[in-house]
Amino acid sequence: MKTFSTSDYLSALFVVVIWGSNFVVMKYGLQSFTPFQLGVARYFFAAFPLIFFIARPALPFKFVVLYGLFQGVGQFGFVFTALHVGMTAALASVLMQTQVFFTAIIGWLVMREPLSRRQQAGLLLAALAVACFGMDFTDLAPSALASVTVLGFLLCLCGASLWGASNIVARQAQSANPHFSALHFVVWTSIIPIVPFALLSYVLDAPSARANWANASAISLAAAAYLGLLGSILGYTLWTKLLKRHSANRVAPFSLGVPVVGLAAGICLLGEQVSHWQWAGIVFVIAALGVSCWPRSKQT
Repeated sequence: MKTFSTSDYLSALFVVVIWGSNFVVMKYGLQSFTPFQLGVARYFFAAFPLIFFIARPALPFKFVVLYGLFQGVGQFGFVFTALHVGMTAALASVLMQTQVFFTAIIGWLVMREPLSRRQQAGLLLAALAVACFGMDFTDLAPSALASVTVLGFLLCLCGASLWGASNIVARQAQSANPHFSALHFVVWTSIIPIVPFALLSYVLDAPSARANWANASAISLAAAAYLGLLGSILGYTLWTKLLKRHSANRVAPFSLGVPVVGLAAGICLLGEQVSHWQWAGIVFVIAALGVSCWPRSKQT
């Protein structure tokens, strides 16, 4: 079995930093754009101009459409809206990692994949985490942070569930053609969310919001480019290369660094605060991820 090279470790670290800081970058993007407009901008940068130079992935097109709808419109539509109506970047970076457990549940329901004891233990810990987060919205937690609302919390969990659904689509695509190009797949699936996001913006955003396109700040435009080019294209490509070189149980533990980076970025860059109940929930989420993702035995 191949050992991790210096470049492999650097790639993993780079992906963790990109994905962990994504949520702070989303906050910057939402300074000028509505959630739906940010969706259009993100996927425009992810798809163009690469779409003109990269061939369509060797897969039935239904997988491209479903992944684009679940991962693009679903996952990020909910997350962008959550960050807009009441969710901190720090907490969002942790809550979105519950996608691991939504993936397991959907896989069990749709593909009849059995849940291992480790996954069941992870689900129990994740449930305890959600209970802790929910305590911030009860009278038992009078110091709850106003920056996190019940709606924002629920929308973030919806985003994580749609991420889980997109993982199942990717798994089915892998079964259809194990050799399809991940880069080609992510570029072509990035086209799918653009029109739905544009239609949602046209129908649901206030007419005055259309001026955002002309008045967007350089920071918000740079944020959209970061999300599309680094968060989607580069991050996904580097992660996939690691999975091709090494077993999944050796690569997956690196994802534990994403909420750590997200927490640090939200607190340090945006001055966000985390309540005692939220810290308790965060500990349970990271413990749940550790139980579910950490290798069963040491690999040499």
